[in-house]
Amino acid sequence: MKTPKGLQPLIDDGVIDEVLRPLKSGKEASVYVVRSGDQVLCAKVYKDMAQRSFQARVIYQEGRKVRGSRQQRAMGKATKFGKREAETAWKNTEVDALYRLADAGVRVPAPRGYFHGVLLMALVTDAEGHSAPRLGEVALEPEQARDFHAALVRDMVRMLCLGLIHGDLSEYNVLVAADGPVLIDFPQVLSAAGNNAARALLLRDVHNLRDSLGRFAPELAGTHFGEEMWALYEKGELRPDSALTGAFAFDERAADVGAVLHSIEDARQEAIIRQQGREAAAQE
Repeated sequence: MKTPKGLQPLIDDGVIDEVLRPLKSGKEASVYVVRSGDQVLCAKVYKDMAQRSFQARVIYQEGRKVRGSRQQRAMGKATKFGKREAETAWKNTEVDALYRLADAGVRVPAPRGYFHGVLLMALVTDAEGHSAPRLGEVALEPEQARDFHAALVRDMVRMLCLGLIHGDLSEYNVLVAADGPVLIDFPQVLSAAGNNAARALLLRDVHNLRDSLGRFAPELAGTHFGEEMWALYEKGELRPDSALTGAFAFDERAADVGAVLHSIEDARQEAIIRQQGREAAAQE
């Protein structure tokens, strides 16, 4: 096939030898099957994002670190330079996360390098050696669905122990390899500690997979692994080998609105006193 523009620099530099075929194309990237020596890999070529896409990313970018204050300010103002920096940071986030997750034992495509803005990874295959299907494209036996669910929950726990949450997990970014499910697509991965939406996005991830696999194993619908793992994480007690049950006791007590308002008023009065003190000191 004709070499895509984004992959030509890799061929010129001898990183890959041949582009075999397209694998998939999405809003943010196109993935190709390529040959490098005697290895068959996949190459993820990122697309340039429009302003609309940057706005959609804001929820994920909270809490991320960038190289310096100049980059941070430019990204916040959405200047032309800021957009380029945000685009670079978006891509680098996936690359960095993929290496960290692979090192931690999370089942992800093994990274093979990042060249000219292209991410090279191992090609995930099924039992026949073909490109692995997505989870949403296969039918499972109940026991297989339960096994897949247990493996995916374990991987989400490993991620959370690293302080990371996928943030956009569903049956469409889980591949079914010959030896089980594999997580893919991490540009939107977010900081569990630095993002105010972390808990909500973790629960969405867990519930998406629970609902998908619950079609084949209905008893999964009554589990609450997301709530359980987040509660342990908040208490600093979550470990990669933590034994989860899927059971969770929800706090159904009514909120004490009066106490909350009282605390707010106390904080407001303290702020007023501090401000008056600063003004008095400035007049001396």
